Amino acid sequence: MNTLWDFFLSTFRQQVGTFAYLLFILGNTLLNRLSLPRLGHHPPPADWPEVAVLIPARDEEANLPRCLRSLLAQDYPRFSVWVLDDESRDGTAEVVRTMANQDERLHLLSGQPLPDGWLGKPWACQQLAEAAPPTATLLLFVDADTWHAPDMLRVSVSALLAEKADLLSILPRQVLGSLAEWLSVPVLPWSLFSHFPLWLTRRVRWPSVTVAVGQHMLWRQTAYKALGGHAAVRRDVAEDIALARLSAAGGLCVLLLPGPNHVFCRMYRSAGDVLNGFGKNLFAIFNRRLLPYLFVWTWLGIAFIGPLVTLAGGLLFGWAASIPLSGAAVLVGFLIWILVAQATGLPAALALTYPFVILSAIYLAFHSLWQTLTSRSHWKGRRVL
Repeated sequence: MNTLWDFFLSTFRQQVGTFAYLLFILGNTLLNRLSLPRLGHHPPPADWPEVAVLIPARDEEANLPRCLRSLLAQDYPRFSVWVLDDESRDGTAEVVRTMANQDERLHLLSGQPLPDGWLGKPWACQQLAEAAPPTATLLLFVDADTWHAPDMLRVSVSALLAEKADLLSILPRQVLGSLAEWLSVPVLPWSLFSHFPLWLTRRVRWPSVTVAVGQHMLWRQTAYKALGGHAAVRRDVAEDIALARLSAAGGLCVLLLPGPNHVFCRMYRSAGDVLNGFGKNLFAIFNRRLLPYLFVWTWLGIAFIGPLVTLAGGLLFGWAASIPLSGAAVLVGFLIWILVAQATGLPAALALTYPFVILSAIYLAFHSLWQTLTSRSHWKGRRVL
């Protein structure tokens, strides 16, 4: 009898702990939703600074035309666009060259061979920053698989200057074109918006909770160079987060804002891309620290899948005592996903399928761990350190 009572007591305590965690995450998500400034709501500056838009491109023949058309259509008065062809094996350079012949604001650079001790993207970004015109006081790094509303530059620059930020990063609307993308990509904006106190990092400089998204990073050039640029993160797979944390450690202001109406991205286009992309990134985001990594992904399974299992067991087997708390936990998990979807432009229907997204993310996390430990991580023909 005592053993049975101890079991129920232990289960109840776990439910209470899980529910408390979910309420905490819900509260943080609400604060991010309500407290973060909205793009497009900042006053324009008296004088628009010159911006250099920098795009590292390796095998991006398919993505670049849409990206470049959207950038060249910006209603911003002073900007140029620079694309670095990073030893592409397709028609990337020809795409840029053809469009550059029609618009003098677009420039093509040929990347130098990858040096020892560097990863591909940091090396490409470093070359771009060094080639940017010195008159450009702002540097905007964007990925080739993004595209942009015509007012993106205006609202980005206005936000950076009005908020007195050194680095403004925009969380794009992630476009999901396949089941593999639906079950994987949303975990990235969801985790950033729900688990990181973006509302707090506007005011304090805590590296451990400061994040950025490499798909859109707008820098004051002086701040970027003071950090050492991408050379400071030359071996980091998650170079965007590494730069954000270096910035916070150096006393710089980093601001991450959702921009679902201004920046758009389709990260992957197949299940193979999903496996390779997450395989190289997820473990790296944790700086390859094994114990925290295992704890986080195990806990996410307990917190977001455990209540569903408990609720199903209660309904199927008549465990009435388990239904109220587990049902409330499932509801809170659903509300968190609804709030994130509203803020980031994800489909609201994701809230109905979030358990499958979490399960998929856990699988991808252990896949990333295996890929890293067995040195099998590759991206676009290059081995990831």
